[in-house]
Amino acid sequence: MNSFSYCVPTRVIFGAGEVRQAGRAVRDHGGSRVLVVYGGGSAVRNGTLQKVTDALDAEGLTYYVEGGVQPNPRLAFAQDLADRYRDKDIDFLLAVGGGSVLDTCKAVAMGLYSGGEVWDFFEGKRKVEGEIAVGSVLTIAAAGSETSDSAVLTNEAAQVKRGCNTPHNRPRFAILDPELTVSLGAYQTACGVTDIMMHTLERYFSSDGSVNQMTDAIAEGLLRVVMENGLIAVNEPDNLQARSELMWAGSLSHNDLTGLGRPKDFAVHQLGHQLSALFDLAHGASLSAMWPHWAQFVCRKDLQRFAHLGRAVLGLRCDEDEQCALLTIRGLMDYWHTIGMPISLGGCVGVQTDLVLRQLADMCSYQSSRTIGSFVKLDREDMLDIYTAANQ
Repeated sequence: MNSFSYCVPTRVIFGAGEVRQAGRAVRDHGGSRVLVVYGGGSAVRNGTLQKVTDALDAEGLTYYVEGGVQPNPRLAFAQDLADRYRDKDIDFLLAVGGGSVLDTCKAVAMGLYSGGEVWDFFEGKRKVEGEIAVGSVLTIAAAGSETSDSAVLTNEAAQVKRGCNTPHNRPRFAILDPELTVSLGAYQTACGVTDIMMHTLERYFSSDGSVNQMTDAIAEGLLRVVMENGLIAVNEPDNLQARSELMWAGSLSHNDLTGLGRPKDFAVHQLGHQLSALFDLAHGASLSAMWPHWAQFVCRKDLQRFAHLGRAVLGLRCDEDEQCALLTIRGLMDYWHTIGMPISLGGCVGVQTDLVLRQLADMCSYQSSRTIGSFVKLDREDMLDIYTAANQ
């Protein structure tokens, strides 16, 4: 087992009806002047936003409310909020929504604390030195941003999607109220299921062959729970037990617990980010479209690892590793197809020309200036091969 350092300071407040704790949680964590950020109109229509503002009113907090965060959250929106609220003495940002809203709040927090251009942090031109506190009222089980150190933004002008990881991004608290997720449609739910699975799969394949039985057991158990309850939630949207399991799994999948003691890969996320940046594709769909083709490209690096995943998660009983590895990849493809997720570019953005595939590879490789992944390091030509294989 490799050495690791693990600290997740986010306070989790879990349970049906716990949205009522939002005001008290903000006050407990030092907030007095709050910027509440949400996405589209669903938070208003289903009453979630009203519940949050009622909770803030009950604690006598000053707050401002801003909606309009889009999927694949936009740099321009985050920069605008940072610029407009810089002189209002905001000391807490409260995200009401999913990963896009959370990532926007994290980016705004960077801008409020440090000033200047938010994108500088995502390009690595500046280091995040401090924070305005962020909290979350989660409305979709998916990104895991409510307990993670990650934020992702899309620079729509440059058609580039990038992440920024820093301990300052960790939210102070996350309210996980599964009742807030029952209004989600089947496709949104399936996208969330895929994202949760991928956050664990991206940590499961290790470049150094390190052994950590406890981490493996957690990762495999989480994948089994998510696959079982994801299928239920897609078909029975009012099933609160399934929604609860997904919501808790989503937070655990991206707080590093499922990858302790081994390096992360996240090549599939990088490949998917470029799809989302170019086509404004839902994040979960970009992942399910790319993972099978990444897996087929790299699996011979460690057939035994893929086979172990299939035996532990899918219940495969084949003895021969190569056959079992290929069945594992096929099994996950079949699962995503069953819940309505794409497993190729043709299934989500249509079959693309060679010119577009080369553009994707150029974008993902930063014009051949970087490799991605750790399980297998992928250069620009490898990326092009994977995009090409996915182009069905």
